[in-house]
Amino acid sequence: MALSQRGALKISFPRNYKALSRFIYPFGALFWADFTLLMPAAPFTFVRLSYHSGDWDAVDERMPANLLHSLVQYTTVPVNPKEKVVALDSPELFSYPFCYLSGHRLVQFSTQEKKNFTQYVRNGGFVFVDDCNHDIDGLFARSFEEQMRACFGATALKKIPKTHPIYSQFFKFKDGPPNTGFELNGWGDDLVHDYLKGVEINGRLGVLYSNKDYGCEWDYDFRNKRFLAEDNTKFGVNILLYALS
Repeated sequence: MALSQRGALKISFPRNYKALSRFIYPFGALFWADFTLLMPAAPFTFVRLSYHSGDWDAVDERMPANLLHSLVQYTTVPVNPKEKVVALDSPELFSYPFCYLSGHRLVQFSTQEKKNFTQYVRNGGFVFVDDCNHDIDGLFARSFEEQMRACFGATALKKIPKTHPIYSQFFKFKDGPPNTGFELNGWGDDLVHDYLKGVEINGRLGVLYSNKDYGCEWDYDFRNKRFLAEDNTKFGVNILLYALS
C-alpha cells in the first residue's frame, strides 16, 4: 500500500476479495487505517474481447458456456452463466481479471486498444489468446505476435516450460499443453504444437498464447461432454483458475 504523488491511496489486494480503506483526519493531519475484509467473491465472468480488426467472434458462444459448466462441475467458484463481450478499447476492460481473445484474421490494435491491452496486463490482468487457424505462420499468428512485440518488447513472448504452474493449477498435465483433435487430424499447419507461449510480468503470466485452437476444441454443447472418454475442457479449468489466483 502506498500514497501516489497526488496523494491518492493505491491498494493491492487479491482479486477474489475486496479491500476497504478508511481515512481518519485527527488534528487536521492525514492518517489512514486499512481494513481488508474477506468477503465472498463476486461471480466469475468470462469476458471475450472485441477488437476493431479481424474476426474476434470466430468462436461460438458454446465454448465459454462449456468452460463455465466445467468450472461449476469441478470447483466452487461462483460464475455468471453467460459470457460478456467487452471492447478492448473500453475502460470496462479493467473491471475483470480474465479476458479471452481469438480469431483467424489480422490483429492490428488501434492506439487505444494497444494502450489498454498493455496497461491491463501490466496491472495484473490475464488474457488467454487462441489462434483459430492452428497455424504458427498464419495471418493471426504473425500479426498478433507483432502486436505483442509492440506492447511488451521484442523478446517478451516466450515459450512456456512444461513445468509452469498453469499445467498443475488444478488438473495435472505433466507433458505440457494437451493436444487438440484439430492437431491430430491435420488442420492449419498440420503440426502438433507441444508448447504454449506467454508474456510474464513480474514473474506472473499475463498473456497465454496458443496456436492449438482450443476455442474450437471446446466449442460444443456441454451436455455432449458425457460422450467423451476424457473431458477435454480440464485444461481450460486450469487456465481460468490461474487467472483468478
